[in-house]
Amino acid sequence: MSDLLTVRARLAAPAETVRRALTDPAELRAWLAEHAEVELPRRYEFWGRYTPEGDAPHQRLLHADERTLRFAWTLDGVETTSEFELTPEDGSTVLTLRQSHFSFAEAMSGSSIRGVLQTFWALSIANLNAHLEGRPLLPRTDFTSADLRGELLIDAPVDKVWTSLTDSEQASAWFGFPIGIEPWVGGRYAMGGFDAGYAAKVVDLTPGRALSVDWGPTGVSTWELAESDGRTKLTFVQSGFDESNPPYAAWSGSVAGLAELRRFHELADWQPIWLAEEMPSNA
Repeated sequence: MSDLLTVRARLAAPAETVRRALTDPAELRAWLAEHAEVELPRRYEFWGRYTPEGDAPHQRLLHADERTLRFAWTLDGVETTSEFELTPEDGSTVLTLRQSHFSFAEAMSGSSIRGVLQTFWALSIANLNAHLEGRPLLPRTDFTSADLRGELLIDAPVDKVWTSLTDSEQASAWFGFPIGIEPWVGGRYAMGGFDAGYAAKVVDLTPGRALSVDWGPTGVSTWELAESDGRTKLTFVQSGFDESNPPYAAWSGSVAGLAELRRFHELADWQPIWLAEEMPSNA
């Protein structure tokens, strides 16, 4: 069974600016895809290594107006539907993404490329907001590679970033989901919290500098911090997984979360861009 995935975010720009970022090929190439071609109202295509099954464009435009963009997107032989809806709100824009044919089971198993849809869109929307805010983008997932690594500069001291990565309350705040962390080797790293969540295991830790968490089949996540001209360079790597089936869904979700880690430290009046999701419906 698949669900209608809904993701909502408040973006830092008027609706007209957001629509241009969604429909101008040059802007799409800046934040979404390696290649993009748009000729409204006939054509809306993107492809390349940052796109699932991006060997060629697999989109077909269904509808486009000033507030809505809808296209069919064939993935793993199934035609899915993706829709962006823009709602102006006090100089900002609430973007609602609706995506058909998403299955959490496929995301967990990696049995279909459609399993990446939730976190692919989360990372893409986080990068869209970074593009609109004039911030450097997060590393985009390369769906042609099993080398899952990236770097991010955060305008904050190393000790503050370390605390936000290892303190359960702070990590839960910026990631937007309860996380229970026991910051010692052998400790638990529990998505959903200690009582209800899946408990991964801390397998390596250098206080103030590096942390490695073993997630089982999806491999080991490692975060390393280094001082860089008063800022913090965060290097993050996923390793130890089956390279014939890289955990693109888990990786994209982790990287998407780091957008809010950066904003958490760099904005005095920080609020996450993510809004409460609508209840999923069967599709």
